[in-house]
Amino acid sequence: MSISFVLNGKPTTLDADPNMPLLWAVREVAGLPGTKFGCGMALCGACTVNLDGEAIRSCVMPLSGVAGRQVTTIEGLQSKAAKAVQAAWIELQVPQCGYCQSGQVMSATALLEKNASPTDADIDGAMNAVGEGAYDYLAKPIEPTELKRMVAEAIARRKLARSLSDATHGEQD
Repeated sequence: MSISFVLNGKPTTLDADPNMPLLWAVREVAGLPGTKFGCGMALCGACTVNLDGEAIRSCVMPLSGVAGRQVTTIEGLQSKAAKAVQAAWIELQVPQCGYCQSGQVMSATALLEKNASPTDADIDGAMNAVGEGAYDYLAKPIEPTELKRMVAEAIARRKLARSLSDATHGEQD
C-alpha cells in the first residue's frame, strides 16, 4: 500500500506496509540512514524525528500515521534553530558514542523551534531520554545564553575567515 506524506520538505510516496514503523520506512525504503534504531520501545530517543514540528519516536509510529503529514529527519534539518543546535553540538563536543545524537539533535531542534528561551523544565522534558550520563553535555547547548553565545562566536569566526580570505586573495593579485 502507498502512503503519501512530506519527507524533509519534499512530497513523498512510499510503497510499504502501512504498519511498518516509520523508522524502518525512513531508513530502508526512503534510504535515509541518519535516524537510528535503539530500543524499539520509544524509550531511548535514538529514533527521534519531527512530525509536524513535534519530536516523536519513529520506532513506534506506524507509517500509516504520517499520511498527509510532514516528517523531518536529521538529514532534512534546515532551520536556523537546527543549524544553531548542530553548531553547538560540534562546538561543545557533545557526542560520546554518538549513536543517539541524531535523535537528541532532533529533540533539541523541535524544542527551540517552538520556544527560543526554554526553561530548565522545558529542556528536561525535551531531553528526557538521555543515556551514558551525557545529560549535562546535551542540555548545555540548548540553554539560551550558551546557544546565543555560540551562534555569535560562529558568526564572528566566519567574518574573520572571510576577512582573512579576502586579505589573502588581495595579496595574490
